[in-house]
Order: sequence, then structure tokens, then C-alpha cells
Amino acid sequence: MIITKKYKSPLGEILLAEKNHILIGLWIEGQKYYLSSIKEEMRETSGSDVLSQTADWLDRYFAGGRPKSVELPLAPGGSEFRKEILQFLCEIPYGEVTTYGEISKAYAKRHGKEHMSAQAVGGAIAHNPISIIIPCHRVIGTNGDLTGYAGGIEKKKWLLKHENNDCSYLLR
Repeated sequence: MIITKKYKSPLGEILLAEKNHILIGLWIEGQKYYLSSIKEEMRETSGSDVLSQTADWLDRYFAGGRPKSVELPLAPGGSEFRKEILQFLCEIPYGEVTTYGEISKAYAKRHGKEHMSAQAVGGAIAHNPISIIIPCHRVIGTNGDLTGYAGGIEKKKWLLKHENNDCSYLLR
């Protein structure tokens, strides 16, 4: 059984989900792929330690704090490739951005490959089921465009501004 809790944020309502005391989902209402990784029965509760810790993490984040993804038990699911790409996202420092191309180069280097498709990396990132905590909003296009964010480009801009990201030239 998957346990859920709703969280009110500056971006709108967020649905948190846990299974076996591990966070498996965080979706902004209306985002692309909303609940796409959920295949089991769900039940809303207010008595989950993991979901309470996640709400506290989000409270601190939205109040201007810099909580780290490692503070929570995370299990985003998906293929090993997807999980590894999402781990790269957790390594992007608060207030900084990287590109799909840079992540694909880092992945290729780690695996002794000459090349990895930035589009494949983008596909894995697009299906991130734990947005904000696994910071896919910190990934931009190689040419500096704010490409793709399942929550919507306006929410991506909001998150980057919230983090005092020094990329104002992107936030047009």
C-alpha cells in the first residue's frame, strides 16, 4: 500500500507518497506524468513519519533553507539508468545549474563510454517522480534555454529564482 499526504506549497498543492517508510513520489498538482509511477492502491494519511519529514524538508526549503536530498530516504523507481541519472541531479549544488549535455558526458565518463545521448538523459529526468527534492529544475539546455520541466516552465523559473540562482539571463 502506498501512503500519501497533500502539502500546500507556493507552487500549488503537492502530493507526497511513501511506501515501506521510503519516499517514492512528490508531484506538483497538474504536472506532466502526475502519479505515472504509481501502480498500487493509495491511502491518504497524516500519520507517516517519512511524509512528515518530507513536509518539514519542504517547509525549510520554501522558507529559504538549503536542505539536502540525502536527509530523506528516497526510492524514485525506474530503470537502473534512470536511477543513476537522478542521482546525478542530487549532486547539483543549491543555486547552481547544469545541462543535459554535461550530465550525459559525466554518465559516459563514469561508464567508460565515448558518448551518451543528452536526449536519453532528458527522458530520464523528465520522469523524475520526486521533483524539487531530486532537483531536476536545476538542469537546463546546452544553449542556456529553460527546456522541459514536468511541472511547467513557470514553476522551474520560480524554483531557480527561489534558490537565488545566478542565471537571471535565463529567466526571461
